[in-house]
Amino acid sequence: MVSRVRVWLNRTYAENVFFMDQLRRNPSDRAVEIHATHGDPDSPVLAAADTAELEPEGLSPAGYVEYALAQCARRGIDVFVPRLHQSAVVAHRAEFEAAGTAVLAPPPEAVAVFHDKVIAYEAVQAIGVPVPPWYRVRSDGELIAAVEELEAGGHKACFKPASGAGGVGFRVITRSPFSLSQLDGFPSPYVPLDLVLEALRQAEEPVDWLVMPRLEQPEVSVDCLTGPDNRVRMAVGRTKNGRRRGFTLHEQWLDPARRLAEAFGLHYLSNIQFRMFGDRPVLMDVNTRPAGGLHQLSLCGINAPWAAVQLALGEDPGEVVPPFLGQDYAVVSGPRPLRPVTLPQQRAEAAEPLPVPVDSVGTAPQAPQAPQAPQASVEALPL
Repeated sequence: MVSRVRVWLNRTYAENVFFMDQLRRNPSDRAVEIHATHGDPDSPVLAAADTAELEPEGLSPAGYVEYALAQCARRGIDVFVPRLHQSAVVAHRAEFEAAGTAVLAPPPEAVAVFHDKVIAYEAVQAIGVPVPPWYRVRSDGELIAAVEELEAGGHKACFKPASGAGGVGFRVITRSPFSLSQLDGFPSPYVPLDLVLEALRQAEEPVDWLVMPRLEQPEVSVDCLTGPDNRVRMAVGRTKNGRRRGFTLHEQWLDPARRLAEAFGLHYLSNIQFRMFGDRPVLMDVNTRPAGGLHQLSLCGINAPWAAVQLALGEDPGEVVPPFLGQDYAVVSGPRPLRPVTLPQQRAEAAEPLPVPVDSVGTAPQAPQAPQAPQASVEALPL
């Protein structure tokens, strides 16, 4: 009898409820149990897991590794998919393996290269993969020089943190003064240069930004599955052009992604993003973790999460090729249940609920019956 597989996702994105769904609906018909931990008691991944716990706050990277090793031993984890403190976890891969846990993440060297976008761009250029012009900026003077040089070439300048993920901190520079037009409608990524410069001059700590031209669509995210032998088993591009999403197997996107995955040992699941600079694709970013939108490959008949777990367990899934490319689609949000909460004793007037306590087996105390379970909205594909 084939034993069940126990998988742990730590402090991951809400969209990975779909990652979890796919693991359970694996084509091998293998029993999968999922453990999830998070710092937010209202994360949908906690409700989607078989067992769940709140993570302790304030742990150093080394302290988190100790916590993670204890989790793996206590929970009997077969495969650990780390997002939080990924660098520290992969540096201790041998200790996790000794505890019987495979770490589904690249080796420390690969994680380190792509943690800093400047180091990444330099390394990528060295193997011949094109990148856009870029400038490392730490002061107002460096920012002015970078913006003026880009604008002289006919480009709009944008910036983002040299290290970061998920588009956090991305802004586009404009010369237009701040006005009511920027307060209309939804918040915009555009920020006036004079306000950015003033903020830099008043900042108590230095910034570390990457300034570059704003790249054009389409944006293509290539999801790769690479074995510990550095051989790519899967490379499929997901295209984004405004609201429209789709898929591509065109080699102008897949070839540089494979070269990166193989050259830097981006083992297991990675996501390599490109955009257009003029008439050619250039690298935008590399994520050394599964993308939040990885589940969208199910529209092409692929279960990438399960193929990655197989690789981590030493069961080679072989070449993972989409049997077809799904039709173009849009991404919409939909409800997912949350874990129940208990309200403390309180006065008649409403009070803010306290965070949900979680017991040693990962189940929260039941709240009184309510008309409807609390729900969160996460990215979902239209049915």
